[in-house]
Amino acid sequence: MTHQYWPRQWARGVAIGATATAAVGLLATGAGKQSWASLKESPKQLVDEVWQLIYRDYVDPSFNKTNWKQVRQQYLSREYSSKEEAYKAIREMLEKLGDPYTRFMDPKQFANLRVDTSGELHGVGIQLAQEEKTDRLVVIAPIEDTPAARAGILAQDYIVSIDGRSTKGMDINEAVSLIRGKPGTTVTLVIERGGQLLTFTLKRERIELHAVRHEVRETPAGKVGYIRMTQFNANSPQDMREAIRKLESQGVIGYILDLRSNPGGLLQASIEIARMWMERGTIVSTVTRAGEAERYEASRRPLTNRPLVVLVDGGSASASEILAGALQDNRRAVLVGTKTFGKGLVQSVRELQDGSGVAITIARYLTPSGRDINKEGIKPDVEISLTDEQREKIIRDRAIGTPADPQFARALDVLTDIVRKGTPIQRGAVN
Repeated sequence: MTHQYWPRQWARGVAIGATATAAVGLLATGAGKQSWASLKESPKQLVDEVWQLIYRDYVDPSFNKTNWKQVRQQYLSREYSSKEEAYKAIREMLEKLGDPYTRFMDPKQFANLRVDTSGELHGVGIQLAQEEKTDRLVVIAPIEDTPAARAGILAQDYIVSIDGRSTKGMDINEAVSLIRGKPGTTVTLVIERGGQLLTFTLKRERIELHAVRHEVRETPAGKVGYIRMTQFNANSPQDMREAIRKLESQGVIGYILDLRSNPGGLLQASIEIARMWMERGTIVSTVTRAGEAERYEASRRPLTNRPLVVLVDGGSASASEILAGALQDNRRAVLVGTKTFGKGLVQSVRELQDGSGVAITIARYLTPSGRDINKEGIKPDVEISLTDEQREKIIRDRAIGTPADPQFARALDVLTDIVRKGTPIQRGAVN
């Protein structure tokens, strides 16, 4: 069986054009040796294959207080005349875990997931999650310069309906399929924000994802390197490496790394990027049901030791939180903004024999100080919030990372103060 770190944001499942984010993910192909020809003849075996994967790998040995052996008996006592019936049974079975991040994808949905990793999406540019307690679809963040962002959709908006279909009880994969579509077609979303319902009709586009961009900001204290990172994909480490090297060559005095509305992505990408900033220390550890599975450390080869301030908000999730937590706990950076999303679970995404797939929560991760941030998020050292009106104006005016962006302006003040005083970075208390 081959393994490969896989993006995100499962949930958060999937990057959709509406990007559904979930957590840090891992893909394994070839989950079993049985041929699909046999599975077609006996869809029941597909049900059992998924059951076995959960039984072997699920992070909680109590299966969220579910009698998993009894579940197997219940679902294997049935007869299935088609793979569609088996798919329905698998979804019912997984719902018993009460875990929105452990989910089944039919072949079309799994194929969409593969498309998501290509760096090109056809949709409106929304990153989605499904709240664990309510099952409501919530916007993690709009992708910059996409139909959703230009229309004014914001992080923490709830999607009430898609083209007139209520999202109550809707699986995130179904929502992804409804929001996606051919460029030039439209989709109408009803959004709940602050108790009010807002309607957005968006034209789908071909969306190219550029995960890292960088610029030099001229300030009274000197040149500052501004790096904005919107996701962690396979190209992100190389893009980040090039950004840091170019900014270093231009003589910057320090950096502002903007992880706001970054829903996460590849675990390995977050680790590689942390090593570019850190001289030493733990980056993250993953904990399976058997205990700590792996601990990742800095490699003592940072690309820069200059002062660093990191911008975070409620849209910073998963791999973003791994990086932010590593930099904060190791006192390498000051975090500015608002509390992060709180996605501290790791999913393994497995391809099944018929081209369908299943995402399984296999671990949780801890920051270097041992914090489990799932559902809690990471508190910034310097808190500064934006109103909905401010966020809408910043997006509309394309002012992210400029002096017209209050959070960026505060980050710049913090960085300038560190540089002028020549003092080491100090973080606030973590509670």
